[in-house]
Amino acid sequence: MAKPNKKGPTKTVDIYCAGCKTQLYKYRKGGKGALVKCFKERIVKDFTQQEGVCPSCEQVFARDTLIRGAPALKMIGGKVTMK
Repeated sequence: MAKPNKKGPTKTVDIYCAGCKTQLYKYRKGGKGALVKCFKERIVKDFTQQEGVCPSCEQVFARDTLIRGAPALKMIGGKVTMK
């Protein structure tokens, strides 16, 4: 299977916790759809201490997985928002 593009898109979005509005990631997102997954190689800046867990309210917002052979975070529906 094909791996995602290494360089990735140039448009960055800020990802926030839906519960406490704490910033979690700055991410290079492709397309205009909903945020379903985050490829780890596209994360520009990481504000979390533990992977997939909000640093302030400690809510689990994502699960670690492999998508098309690349490490990624699969987002849990309704736990994150993006701007």
